[in-house]
Amino acid sequence: MKTLILAIGKLRGPEAAWCDEYLKRLGKTVEVRAFTVSSSLPPLEAQKAEAQLLLKAIPEKSFVVLLDERGRTLTSPDLANKLTQWHARGTVTFIIGGPDGVTEEIKTRADFTMCFGAMTWPHKLARVMLLEQLYRAQQIQAGHPYHRSGLGSDP
Repeated sequence: MKTLILAIGKLRGPEAAWCDEYLKRLGKTVEVRAFTVSSSLPPLEAQKAEAQLLLKAIPEKSFVVLLDERGRTLTSPDLANKLTQWHARGTVTFIIGGPDGVTEEIKTRADFTMCFGAMTWPHKLARVMLLEQLYRAQQIQAGHPYHRSGLGSDP
């Protein structure tokens, strides 16, 4: 059950520390590969260069999930269930594009597109949020109380 995260941009500071913490909790089941392109490129050229790097890094027979603001919103239990289904097909590869988004080629390659809700989130947090949700999904699948499903009430 291998999960790969392909992300544009290197993290530093607290975001990197948070990612390291979740990667430690997840063990060897999740791998993150970060890519960068020249910051001097115009946005469209940067997107094309990023797309080449990302597409080349996707393993064969991989189920590809794109994180994009126009994607589907899932609950944490829904993500846990989908991960079980997707892993039955092989490696699950999540793509986090650059701050200016991804090309149509990346969108077309994705088997599923998801988002973290209707709000706009800082690009630097996307990787942290994904890793936390992968850890939460792992705990839900294991029946661990980390998720605290059903406790309290929503406002």
